[in-house]
Amino acid sequence: MFGAMFGGFAGGSFSAQYRVYPVSFLDKLEAENGDKIFLPPSALDRLASLHIEYPMLFKVENRRNSRSTHCGVLEFIADEGMMYMPYWMMQNLLLEEGDIVTISSATLRKGTYVKLQPHTKDFLDISNPKAVLETTLRGYSCLTKGDCICLHYNNKRYYIDIIEAKPEDAISVIETDCNVDFAPPLDYVEPSRDEYAASAAAAAAAATPPAEDARSTSGEEAAPAPEEPKFLAFVGSGRRLDGKPAAGGDPVPVKFGAFGPRLPVPAPAEPGTPGKGTAAPGARPSQKAGKVVFGSGNRLLDKQLAAQGKGPVPAPEAKPPAPKPEDAKLADEANKFHAFSGRPRSLRD
Repeated sequence: MFGAMFGGFAGGSFSAQYRVYPVSFLDKLEAENGDKIFLPPSALDRLASLHIEYPMLFKVENRRNSRSTHCGVLEFIADEGMMYMPYWMMQNLLLEEGDIVTISSATLRKGTYVKLQPHTKDFLDISNPKAVLETTLRGYSCLTKGDCICLHYNNKRYYIDIIEAKPEDAISVIETDCNVDFAPPLDYVEPSRDEYAASAAAAAAAATPPAEDARSTSGEEAAPAPEEPKFLAFVGSGRRLDGKPAAGGDPVPVKFGAFGPRLPVPAPAEPGTPGKGTAAPGARPSQKAGKVVFGSGNRLLDKQLAAQGKGPVPAPEAKPPAPKPEDAKLADEANKFHAFSGRPRSLRD
């Protein structure tokens, strides 16, 4: 009975029964971040006499409810007849403090694939879950299908179920490249079709700028666009050097096209208005379109007609009277240059 309780040999394999307690009893809280157990020194003596493969892996069974898992060993410092393991492993095996468990040596193949399922969606909020897993799983020796492991990150615990493992249900994760896949969290709820359509419409509306409407939402017409400012040539008030007011009218807008400025063209007069008809190209401003006016305005033609006796004789041109000597003297005096004889003026006047 004593040998069955504390250890025995069966065909070169190690098998023993111990009373189990959490690692907090040894003040080894860091051991909670892994699957390593603490065994008594007698177990090391028995393992050393056997041909046990390294690293040492064990199968732990709770035969009362047929639950089992796999683990590694950290130290051989436990009291005789006792074994200490992480509390999350005790929860998986449904063990209480002081319960008896059976432990035996095991050989596991290196894992190639594992599928994990977080319990809560909070695990998805981690910025880099892959790095967290790689750092956390360094404290693990093996993974068993059906176990629930606990990850400690950023002062928070994340519980993850192992729902699939390859090439066997129990695999070794020591110095191996293992592909990791994730299943949806247990509390994840698939959005309904209406919620998905609403979220898609909201995303599309946020990505597309609102179209400009000709009318406002109140039904009123949109305000007209401001008129493009016209170029006004030579605008502003003019000043003369002699101080007199400068003559000028209102500024005239000038439009510039492809071939320079276009000056405003006066509108044609209404038909029937005397003296304001449309002028023909090349005609004088005082003449009407389509007609030529002969009269005293053409003196060369009048002289030719008078020489031929076919027209009126032009009146002799009046000669200007000869200037008087007194007037010529006064004109010479007025045309002479007189320095500083004008009225003083300022440019600001």
